[in-house]
Amino acid sequence: MRAPVTKIVLIGGALVVFVLLYFAPKIKTAESSDAAAAETIKVDETVRLDIYLRTAVKNLSPELKQLMDKQRSADSLISFWSSQKRPDLAAHFSEEKAMQTGKASDWFLAGNRYYYSVQFIKDKTEEPVLIQSSARCFKKGLVLEPENTDARIMLASAYVESGSDPMKGIGLLREIEKKDSNNVKLQLSFAFFSLKSGQTDKAIARFKKVLKIDPAYLEAYLHLADAYEQQGNKEGTIEMLEQYVSKTEDAVVRLEVSKYIKQLKETK
Repeated sequence: MRAPVTKIVLIGGALVVFVLLYFAPKIKTAESSDAAAAETIKVDETVRLDIYLRTAVKNLSPELKQLMDKQRSADSLISFWSSQKRPDLAAHFSEEKAMQTGKASDWFLAGNRYYYSVQFIKDKTEEPVLIQSSARCFKKGLVLEPENTDARIMLASAYVESGSDPMKGIGLLREIEKKDSNNVKLQLSFAFFSLKSGQTDKAIARFKKVLKIDPAYLEAYLHLADAYEQQGNKEGTIEMLEQYVSKTEDAVVRLEVSKYIKQLKETK
C-alpha cells in the first residue's frame, strides 16, 4: 500500500508542519453556549507521564543523565527532552511550567504539545495518557480565557480522540461552528475526523472549504490529495498535487511532489 503523499513529502524532509497557536484576548463575558459545553467535558486529572519519564531517564546514557540532572528549570528540561526527540516529555515539563506561571497561554501551549506528540510516540499505551493530559491543560487554560475559540476547538478535538464519548466533543465543535464557521482550525478538525471515520466525501468538502476561507493554506491541497487517493481517485490526487506544486514557493517541496506526480502518472 502506498504511503499518503503528505507522509512522503514529510519523509523527504522538505515540508515542516508547524502548529500555529492563535490566542484570543482575554475577555470576561457571560458564558456562551459552547463555553458552557466545554465545562461539561470531563477529563482525567490523575493521568501523568511519570512512568514514561522514569523509563526514559533510566535508558539515558550516563553522559546524558548527567546533563539532564544539571537542568534546573522547566524551560531547560523542555529543551533537553525536545533535543532527545521526546516531545511527549517536553509536553510534561510544559505543563509543569504552566503550573508555575498560571498563564493561559502556557496551559494552551502544553495542551498543544501533548496533543501533537501523539504522532511521534512508539509506545501506543501512552496515547490515551497524552490525549487526556492535553484535554486537562486546555480545560485549565479555558478557566482563565473562556472565550478562546482555538483552545475550545482543541479541547473538543482531544475529547473526540479520547474515544470515551466522542459525540460530546463533536457537539462542542458544532456549537462553535454556529458562531465561527470560517475558522480554519475548526474546519480542519472536522475534516480530519471525517477521514478517520472513513467519510472521505465529507472530508473533501471540509478541506475545500478551508481553501475558500484561506487560499494561502496550501497544505489543504496535500490533504485533499490524500483524501482522493484514499478514494482511489488518481486523477483527483494528481490535480490537487499539481495545484500545490504551482503555488508553493519551496523548490525542494516542488521537486518531491513532482516526483510523486510522475510516479502516479506512470502507474495510470
